[in-house]
This record gives sequence, C-alpha cells and structure tokens, in this order.
Amino acid sequence: MKLLLDTQAFIWFSENDKSLSQKIKNEIEDTDNLIMVSIASLWEMTIKMGLGKLKLSCDIEKMIEKLYQNGFELLTILPDHLIKLSTLNLFHRNPFDRIIISQGLYENIRIISSDPIFDEYGVRRVWY
Repeated sequence: MKLLLDTQAFIWFSENDKSLSQKIKNEIEDTDNLIMVSIASLWEMTIKMGLGKLKLSCDIEKMIEKLYQNGFELLTILPDHLIKLSTLNLFHRNPFDRIIISQGLYENIRIISSDPIFDEYGVRRVWY
C-alpha cells in the first residue's frame, strides 16, 4: 500500500521519537508498503530550521539522506496537485499541510498524520 508521511510523522520516524506508535512504525517499516514524503515537507523543515523554529539532530541534508536510506520515495508537487489544492475548503491555513492533503487526495494515497484536521478534507488518514 502507498502511504504518504506528513512532515511531523517523517520527523518523528527519522528522529526515532516516541510520539510515533509502534504500530505506525511497523507500517512505515513494512517493505510491502511504498512510503512517500512530499517535497513540501522538506521545504517546511528547511524554512522552520532556518527560522530556529525546528531543532533536529541533524541538518536538512542528512534528513534527505535518511529519506533515501529508508527507501522512501520523494513526492514532487505536480500541477494537478495544485489544481486539487485550489478546490480545498479552508479548514486551516497551514500551506504545507494543505499541499500534502491535496497530494494525498489527488494520488489517492493514505496519509500518516497525527493531525485530526486532515479528516476535515476527506483524506484517508492513518494514525493509531
């Protein structure tokens, strides 16, 4: 199955944070699943690290290396994702979440996210 990690889920997995349940870790580590990370997540992390709002154990270059070392696929932003984004209701204003949501909807991918606001958009959110 295809699973798209939101930014926080990618960070928690990469940093081995205990906020991620063992069940979610198992889903991510299951080699039968294709795990994707949006370029929007890397962009968000880069901005927040530059502003001092996000502290990680490594820099963005190492986070990108971790993405590939874990066998994850990078999901680029396509014009169709932006068209989908333009149709979303404004349940919240986080632009990074909104593009990840539009990618999940357009690509019909389940999204691993702890954020219940994703449910308002009708995405198939995975969290336990």
